[in-house]
Amino acid sequence: MRQDRPPRSTVASSLGRRRLLGGGAAGAALATVARLNQTRAAPIDTQSPLRVGLIGCGARGTGAVRNLLSGVPNTTLVAMGDLFKSQIDRALAELRDRPGPTDAISVGANRMFVGFDAYRELLETHCDLVILAAPPGFRPVHLEAAVAAGKHVFAEKPVAVDGPGIRTCLAVADEADRRGLAVGVGLQRRHSRGYQETIRRIRAGQIGEIVGGRCAWLQSDAWFKVRQPTWTDVEWQIRNWLYFTWLSGDHIVEQHIHNLDVIQWAIGSAPVAAVGMGGRQQRTDPMFGHIYDHFAVDFEFENGVHVASMARQIPGCHDEVFEELVGTRGRAHLSANAWRITRRGGNRTFSHDAAQDPVSYVQEQVDLASAIRAGRPYNELRSATESNLTAIMGRMSAYTGKRITREMALNSRENLGPPGELKFGELEVAKVAIPGTLEVI
Repeated sequence: MRQDRPPRSTVASSLGRRRLLGGGAAGAALATVARLNQTRAAPIDTQSPLRVGLIGCGARGTGAVRNLLSGVPNTTLVAMGDLFKSQIDRALAELRDRPGPTDAISVGANRMFVGFDAYRELLETHCDLVILAAPPGFRPVHLEAAVAAGKHVFAEKPVAVDGPGIRTCLAVADEADRRGLAVGVGLQRRHSRGYQETIRRIRAGQIGEIVGGRCAWLQSDAWFKVRQPTWTDVEWQIRNWLYFTWLSGDHIVEQHIHNLDVIQWAIGSAPVAAVGMGGRQQRTDPMFGHIYDHFAVDFEFENGVHVASMARQIPGCHDEVFEELVGTRGRAHLSANAWRITRRGGNRTFSHDAAQDPVSYVQEQVDLASAIRAGRPYNELRSATESNLTAIMGRMSAYTGKRITREMALNSRENLGPPGELKFGELEVAKVAIPGTLEVI
């Protein structure tokens, strides 16, 4: 009988620090598997079911499966894996209760995998597509293992929390291309008609040459789970993964990546440096881990363009989420439900309302599944990783108080995972970063 917490025999073989972040012996072993399996992925016709496995059965993983099943016919969830059995049970109940065909959920007890190695067991099952929705700190090694196993992938964002994870993801993107595997990443704005049309117009020159921009994700506080007496340090941190940088990358990486991805998409390049600041003003209780509750970063691009970036999770403040590009002939404003381009002088030349658009969370699954069925090249991992690196640059600058270049962030040796073998037990919480006292590693 499976339990919420893996038995000690499973824990003893759990992910260590290097395995967690995709390096060391585990990374080499996975690379060996990839070399041994050289076959390219074959198309899956619409008459055959698209068999799906879910790794990470929290709210977003459950939502991704629901989005996929609602938009893609002849799709079946066949396997689930999570660190906690209760997560699988909750997700399974929600998915079985959703509107739609009941036979789209076909997960027997022998295809429910629990523990730190659940992802490995799931990848041995017969599934075509795996959804990776465990906490982001696990994403690089899950991505590497999924591609090595010959699976198509939908990975939630972000895909990494530090420089070593970024380097792993870039290598995985190349391997997926080589093997004809499709990889989608949960930056759903790229599948929004409003965003697509606005970016097309920006790149066609409708606002002229881009000279600057700004973006923000300003919201109230986020979720957290009250620590239970039975939870070890590791379990508490994983269940509250948002509040620990080794698991989330901080909210500038976990959430603000959406805005930064749009900025890079519009400009067509990544920033070369970041100078930022941030801290904890309201979310200061130790139950909120050690991450910041606000950031402000200036991102510098090669041509001298600067983009002002703000991210905040504090209740009782102004809430707004948007991206804006300023050009020599006008400006473009983008948000989740309205887009507009305004020329100098106030003449609006383009506006778009989201009322008639497909839901982008569903559309990203439709686009990925269509590519898989057609055997068409499809790989969002590289662009997502580049945007992820930008967010890490911002965090590194805010944490250290230093100007961080792209090369510094990419080549950083800072591995945020816990030292030694990851298992349930004690794990000291990292100290809150104090700018001016930390060195760049």
